[in-house]
Amino acid sequence: MGTISSGPDGLEGVRRVTIRFCLPGSFATSDRMPITPFDALACPLDGNLLTCSGNSWRCPSGHTYDISAQGYTHLLPVQNKRSKDPGDSREMVAARRRYLEAGPYQVIADAVARAVLAELPIRGATCLDAGCGEGYYLRQLANAAGETHALAVLGLDISKWAVLAAAKADRRMGWVVGSNANLPVLPVSVDRLLCMFGFPVYGEFARVLRPGGRLIQVDPGPDHLRELREIIYPILKPARTLEPSVPAGFALLGAESLRYGIALEAPEQIADLLVMTPHLYKASPEGRARAAGLTRLALTVEVRLSVLERLPTAT
Repeated sequence: MGTISSGPDGLEGVRRVTIRFCLPGSFATSDRMPITPFDALACPLDGNLLTCSGNSWRCPSGHTYDISAQGYTHLLPVQNKRSKDPGDSREMVAARRRYLEAGPYQVIADAVARAVLAELPIRGATCLDAGCGEGYYLRQLANAAGETHALAVLGLDISKWAVLAAAKADRRMGWVVGSNANLPVLPVSVDRLLCMFGFPVYGEFARVLRPGGRLIQVDPGPDHLRELREIIYPILKPARTLEPSVPAGFALLGAESLRYGIALEAPEQIADLLVMTPHLYKASPEGRARAAGLTRLALTVEVRLSVLERLPTAT
């Protein structure tokens, strides 16, 4: 890992960082304050409270959901699936974990942790990652929160492979297979909600967030991975210039742009990046062939981190 240089902090500022890395690193954990599973779960069929009984969750209507040996629960009814195996594949999940654990998005994870913990009660707070993937951002949040906050955490993803990997990596948190379109979470039970490069469903987010709760949303910026896209696509789509609108039921507290450079020093890292993103599947055969021939790649990372507050009148 090389040196990191950054500009001034601030929610409205822009931070520019250059990072060089080659090998996966490890991140220290802290258990000074407890990280516990979020338990305000709702039945995905009727919305009733789920209570834990032995190795399963049960609702008053008699619906039962087993807790797997790895510690996660499947709360995505088969009738709500759009395919037999929705979400990221096992291969995509493994590639994303290898890539993220090498540290290229640590700057993003640190900014997200700061946004989550800002003005958060030291005890009794809850956090949901809606689209948690293999759990990288929640693990980084737990490392930061463990020094100052007691936090009940839930990671949710539509991919069973992602949730399986997340549950194996960290048993302190709750993990469920589910959909953002029908969050298996009780109303007004969440203080902080993450949506990382995901598919926001603002009506559901407003339903589960408490009044004054915050949505932390991270979206790619116009130059995000631009160098890779220029290699695999013949023509890039024009960047959107309009500021995103504020969804109903929310107020924008602030937005932060993160822009920095990374250098992938091995073909395996480039391959993992391709597999974990939609670009591999959207690229032409010629574009994939050009990417497969790369041995080193310098990239721009650019994201927008938005913090939105749930208004008291949201429904």
